[in-house]
Amino acid sequence: MTVTVRFAPSPTGRIHIGNTRTALFNWLFAQKNNGRFIQRFDDTDLERSRKEFADSILYDLHWLGIFPDSIEYQSRRFDVYDQAVEKLKAAGVLYPCYETPEELDLRRKIRRTRNLPPVYGREALALTQDEIAQYEADGRRPHWRFLLPNFITDPAEPQRTEVQWNDLVRGEETVDLASLSDPVLVREDGTYLYTLPSVVDDIDMGITHVIRGDDHVTNTGVQIALFKALGAEPPVFGHHNLLTTSSGEGLSKRTGALSVESLRESGVEPMAIASLAVLIGTSENVQALATMAELAEHFDPASTSKSAAKFDPDDLYVLNRTLLHQMPFEDVRDRLTLLGISDERAEAFWNAVRGNLDKLADARDWWRIVNEGPMEAQEFEAEDREFLRQAFDLLPEAPWDEGVWKKWTAAARKATGRKGKELFAPLRLALTGRESGPELAELLPLIGPEGTSARRP
Repeated sequence: MTVTVRFAPSPTGRIHIGNTRTALFNWLFAQKNNGRFIQRFDDTDLERSRKEFADSILYDLHWLGIFPDSIEYQSRRFDVYDQAVEKLKAAGVLYPCYETPEELDLRRKIRRTRNLPPVYGREALALTQDEIAQYEADGRRPHWRFLLPNFITDPAEPQRTEVQWNDLVRGEETVDLASLSDPVLVREDGTYLYTLPSVVDDIDMGITHVIRGDDHVTNTGVQIALFKALGAEPPVFGHHNLLTTSSGEGLSKRTGALSVESLRESGVEPMAIASLAVLIGTSENVQALATMAELAEHFDPASTSKSAAKFDPDDLYVLNRTLLHQMPFEDVRDRLTLLGISDERAEAFWNAVRGNLDKLADARDWWRIVNEGPMEAQEFEAEDREFLRQAFDLLPEAPWDEGVWKKWTAAARKATGRKGKELFAPLRLALTGRESGPELAELLPLIGPEGTSARRP
């Protein structure tokens, strides 16, 4: 059987780093098992779902290096869900309920006063045909609940019924169906909640492994029961821990907190995001990995902690710098060209500046410095100004090679007696306008004799 996984967000906003964690877990699991990755949009909420969000999710996944084997939309499969509903009704496990939200809330309060769990008491199963007819005449429309198999003969007397599974991430898990309300699968207006379409699609699409956030652990007991009610074997489930902000707050598509789009626009490399999203909150050391293949080697669902993991953007930027500092020219050639860095000096320039970049776009500033000089006029103390004039008088003759910086500073040291920071700091400031940066031994040949002379104070 081919391992088949799915990433199934609702296209109601931009995906954030937490959604990305789920997508990456599924993608890497498929890659490690020569499996298939299905991108499925759970877009049955027609009012809130937007094509623009679905398109942006696909763009974000491609940018991260995730390429689905197929793309599915639940909004195109209502006829399949309708057939499943009829099958469940015929089996007597989907029943109509007419309570209003206010009535349900009152019943929950009453159960609490009796020290009973605030679950649905299945009162609708006792309705007579006359009572149903009266509700219908009053304009009420039913919502439909799935009858959980947590009783022996009488649904009004549920008993402890354990559903167990070996979770891919968390190990042995157990849910007691008697502690849960019969879930609503179909709303009063005939629209579907998450559970039914998800299970039906997992069956039809041959999903073998469902890997998702641990906020779905309790749902799994219900879904396993629904798989069996529809005559299918449940897939293997895995529930990874959730990510929070560095302050411990949950992530939300609606607020845009740590969205992939915002991180991309801020200049973060895709593998920095992927590395941190996958490795944080696991027993693996968080490190910057350059490719998905390398990340797959370090990926093990079972190494994931059961507690939530805090996602700190500062950690992300540390990884981002590491990736850039190690990145070979061939991997960035085209992107540098888009920044206007494309002549015969491009490779030497990249090798010179990459160790000083926080993000790739910073290379554009250094390219401007190399070609045009400091971005702002520099002011020097009188002693430094006199030193610089002496030093610039000693510039070696062209042509220059990689040894020109050493030759120049040796001459300046001999002539002025300066050494160390007293020698190098004014030269760096005159040449670049910055107090720190790439090795001047590498920058000076790129600046060239004419460009260097033009920076004489």
